[in-house]
Amino acid sequence: MTATPTGTAANTGTTPVRAGFALDEPALERWMAAHVDGFAGPMSVRQFKGGQSNPTYQLVTPRKTYVLRRKPPGPLAKGAHAVDREARVLTALAALDFPVARVHGFCADETVIGSSFYVMDMVEGRIFWDATFPDVPTGERPRYFAAMNATLARLHLIDPDQAGLGDYGRHGNYFERQISRWSRSYLADSDAGRDPGMDRLIEWLPAAIPEGGDTRIVHGDFRCDNLIFHPTEPRVIAVLDWELSTLGSPLGDFTYHAMMYRMPPDIVAGLRDADLARLNIPSEADYVAQYCSATGRDCIPNYDFYVAFNFFRMAAIFHGIKGRVIRGSAVSAQSAARVRHYPTLVKLVEDAARDCM
Repeated sequence: MTATPTGTAANTGTTPVRAGFALDEPALERWMAAHVDGFAGPMSVRQFKGGQSNPTYQLVTPRKTYVLRRKPPGPLAKGAHAVDREARVLTALAALDFPVARVHGFCADETVIGSSFYVMDMVEGRIFWDATFPDVPTGERPRYFAAMNATLARLHLIDPDQAGLGDYGRHGNYFERQISRWSRSYLADSDAGRDPGMDRLIEWLPAAIPEGGDTRIVHGDFRCDNLIFHPTEPRVIAVLDWELSTLGSPLGDFTYHAMMYRMPPDIVAGLRDADLARLNIPSEADYVAQYCSATGRDCIPNYDFYVAFNFFRMAAIFHGIKGRVIRGSAVSAQSAARVRHYPTLVKLVEDAARDCM
């Protein structure tokens, strides 16, 4: 799943498996031998540094390197960490030659390693943790942004029924469901506390939802650091981290990605305050126009609502990370650092919401 990344050392590469996340390696090796074609041990296991939700491991054998994604240990919210859904969407999209890692198998038997999991190829390439693509020559940067844009547009042009994913989520009322889901998540996590700004947004967002919209496969977390690029070319060869994927609004999915233009870079990969002209990075307006052209749209009405919704959803996710840090069940060693940005995200939601009013 992951690759030879370029960027933040805290998020890149692997580490010995952290306390509380150990696997039953002999049992896993027996399962691999029985279910993964061509598998041959011995096998060594390390844990990837990045990731906030589903623990991810590197499985190294003499012939091949694999990646394993599993549910985290401890109590889990209903429907969260659905690695079975990740495996399903990856398998369906691979059949359409969409750039994803090949899945070798899914295991629902929690007695093997303590939770359900799936195993896929490790795709070798580059991950950029900085949205300014600092390691790319200035003249090449527009091609990398075009590759990201075109990959997401291609996903949104796939017919879910033709992909075998017509039942991968509910049709219609996407924003109502999402706002309700993340509001419930926020309100249920008493350990993480309440925030007046989030409380106001929970009241405002449902009444501001635009009418209409089509239903497509949405990734839910499409960012440059969830993409593997070709080792030397401006081409996406694998899209990672499908945990939040479902059927939903392609405009909501695209504006989550375009939110990078307003995102401070110390939270996740963002371009806020970057000198786009000097860096030779397309403007937000030009980037939106590229997507519209690729998907046959004239424009994106209610663009600021979608931005506000996506900042709200991210704030709710960070609120959940805060709760897991307090409970001691956070997956990533960097989780506590991310929690410090939660108040900034709430302010960004409120700023975007004011633009809609």
